[in-house]
Amino acid sequence: MVQKGPRPLVLCGPSGSGKSTLLKRLLKEFPDRFGFTVSHTTRAPRPGEKDGVHYHFTNKDDMTAAIKKGEFIETATFSGNMYGTSKNAVDQVRRTGKVCVLDIEIEGVKQVKQTDLDPLLVFVMPPSIEELERRLRSRNTEQEEALKKRLETAQQEIEFGQQPGNFHIIILNDNLDKAYTELCKFLEQNVPDKKESNSTNEE
Repeated sequence: MVQKGPRPLVLCGPSGSGKSTLLKRLLKEFPDRFGFTVSHTTRAPRPGEKDGVHYHFTNKDDMTAAIKKGEFIETATFSGNMYGTSKNAVDQVRRTGKVCVLDIEIEGVKQVKQTDLDPLLVFVMPPSIEELERRLRSRNTEQEEALKKRLETAQQEIEFGQQPGNFHIIILNDNLDKAYTELCKFLEQNVPDKKESNSTNEE
């Protein structure tokens, strides 16, 4: 894949860690600098989710065929459903000159690291497994069995997230404002501002 545009930003963390909330806030505050890559999934839409906005909803046969054709940068199976980021979804964002943001699972992170995208890797850490369980239960969207599976997966994700060298920064989300400030500070240091680069050129 040809390197185009600024380095992508990868946000990873267990379900309930708050990474989606941080991502929404970032995109709302800096719509001209960051663009979200819409992933594909074979799971059914949740209430309020729109096709092409939250996910590209598809089926297993179509997605498997597209993967075989090499159309995906990363794919993973989670709770029996397939997820993935297509090359086209990344290219669409990068052509606008924005930083392409990917919200992906651990398996996806491992695969993206093998590409030439050279992404900035951020792991969002929940305060504790107990707090994560409380957050997931308060959503009230899953049966007990599915919830247990999510918590088991979360434990593995946290272990991977804490291993040195897997991510450029680990952000502990025990307070949303603090976590968001930390994320912005990291991005200020690592993502060139369009205006800054223009003014530097003028000087």
